[in-house]
Amino acid sequence: MTILETERLRLREMSLEDLDFLADLVAHPEVMKYWPKCYTRDEAANWIQRQLQRYAKDGAGYWLALEKVSGRPVGQAGLLAMQVDGVEEIGLGYMMHRSFWRMGYATEAAHASKEYGFSKLCKKRIVALVRPENLPSLGVVKKLGMKYEKRTHYADFEHSVFVANDLT
Repeated sequence: MTILETERLRLREMSLEDLDFLADLVAHPEVMKYWPKCYTRDEAANWIQRQLQRYAKDGAGYWLALEKVSGRPVGQAGLLAMQVDGVEEIGLGYMMHRSFWRMGYATEAAHASKEYGFSKLCKKRIVALVRPENLPSLGVVKKLGMKYEKRTHYADFEHSVFVANDLT
């Protein structure tokens, strides 16, 4: 089911039919450089199952990002309910496969996901947690106009917390 469309991308819910792409994505050492580890095929299947649960429970999760022109999957982006320092937040996430880096897809998908959170989920605040050494991701949040708020310890790593507020 298509959730969002941008100029070049279509974001839709994942399914187990996407396992080959997702397993390749989360097993790639460069893509997963700022994650705790690379994931196995079985862990990738669990990843998809978690997204399906999030869609049902929260109305959002990571969505598969596909090029409109070719229909090829390029990565994932979306919104996740999360606890940050004991506070319930909606977190923006994005991950593009290595062969699609530096094409603006992460920024495009993240922007659309952020706007979806404001307009469709009626959120007033969206956060992005970024490891301080992840310069490409820091570039994305800055292009989105998100503001640095603080540092936090999340999932056993130091993260910078960036915030966007709905001004409507």
